[in-house]
Amino acid sequence: MTKQLKADIALLLVTVGWGASFILTKNSLSELQSYNFLALRFIFAFFISAVIYYKKIISIDKFTLKHGILLGLLLFATYAFQTVGINYTTASKSAFITGFSVILVPIFSAIIARKLPNLLTVISVALAFSGLALITLNQDVGGLNIGDIYTGVCAVFFAIYIILVGKFTVKAESIAFAIVQIGVVGFLSLIVSLAIETPTVPVSLPVWINLAILSLVCTSGAYIVQNVAQKYTSATHTALIYTCEPVFAAIFAYLAVGEVLGVKGSMGAVLIVVGMLLIELDIPKLLYKKTHP
Repeated sequence: MTKQLKADIALLLVTVGWGASFILTKNSLSELQSYNFLALRFIFAFFISAVIYYKKIISIDKFTLKHGILLGLLLFATYAFQTVGINYTTASKSAFITGFSVILVPIFSAIIARKLPNLLTVISVALAFSGLALITLNQDVGGLNIGDIYTGVCAVFFAIYIILVGKFTVKAESIAFAIVQIGVVGFLSLIVSLAIETPTVPVSLPVWINLAILSLVCTSGAYIVQNVAQKYTSATHTALIYTCEPVFAAIFAYLAVGEVLGVKGSMGAVLIVVGMLLIELDIPKLLYKKTHP
């Protein structure tokens, strides 16, 4: 098994965890305010990770620390918009809109490389936008709201995050790199929570269970795996694997609370996934190779 295949499998497992995280987050926010929730989730994840990998933390190099803080700021912005947004929209809608970030990865990569997007990219974006319109602008799922807009901003930040992780993790110590990012998100969330909220601790067992899963699996494990795995695979390949995230989110949301997208929402979801796969798999190239071996 090649290193890239191992990395892809690891990222797919991360995607399953993140798919479940939407409904876990939604349920936790019924008892906790947004930044209070983020602070608990990421601070727990940081201390757990730091204890397990303390040798990597105490020997961290300047490059890893500096760029870990930079990406931590970006990751904080991503989660801030997503977590506030999910208060006003459904878990499945939040997942599909966040998933639009994988369309943005090749677009932003083209801008950085100073190359115009090709026709395939344009078609893929058009499909994705059409899908988003069907999801957010129909009565089946409540229409467009402020939560959808916040989540859209989150998708932009996450696309930039994926690109920069791929760029920096090849030079950084990947595990320490991820732990620094987690710590930055937790610290900033705590500051904002103290400034604008009234922080509390959960009183119900289900919320504590949600936090435990989110901290251990969806934060500590997920970001360490992502930062290590992206040493061996590209940002666009990572984005392709993440196309599965909204699908897993919709499955978990349906199983947990019976949440459905409706007919138009489901059609929109299909268009988004088709757009994502079209741009990442490069279907025309695959068809050409099959007909011209």
